[in-house]
Amino acid sequence: MKIQSMLMIAALAGACALNAQNPLSTEVKASYTGVKNNLIKAAEKMPEEDYSFKPTPEVQTWAQRVAHIADANAGSCGRIKGETKSVGAASKTSKADLVAALQESFAYCDGVFDSMTDADAVTTVSGGRGPARSKLALEWGVVTHSNELYGVMGVYLRLKGIVPPSSEPRR
Repeated sequence: MKIQSMLMIAALAGACALNAQNPLSTEVKASYTGVKNNLIKAAEKMPEEDYSFKPTPEVQTWAQRVAHIADANAGSCGRIKGETKSVGAASKTSKADLVAALQESFAYCDGVFDSMTDADAVTTVSGGRGPARSKLALEWGVVTHSNELYGVMGVYLRLKGIVPPSSEPRR
């Protein structure tokens, strides 16, 4: 039992040391992980028949919102990696296909966020629109865009009588 405890302490110390070496990358990844989990749960919670729902005629349907997030994530994370990436979510309409595209976009971004170091975070890349930006700025862009859309999508869920994932009681 002592050896297991010592191994656990050593593993935790190593993880803490790694986080201490990359505090900026660690911080943005934690925020990313939170909103990623909320968006995936929200996409899964909305019933298939409500994927065509939109609160007013001027806004996107739920399906279009999910597709937009998936495509935007893939594009932004692709720019960080120096690649052109698309999951083709805009052409999908079923809940299953859209949830899969959203998960694929996050799986792709997971690799980007997991491999980022603070030293690499200050490297500039094309921001898509406008001047070059740091990789860290683009990662924060993924987080802020995702949070903005999650907030909007919370209204869609509430209008359908569904509690958004972040408002569910904690267990």
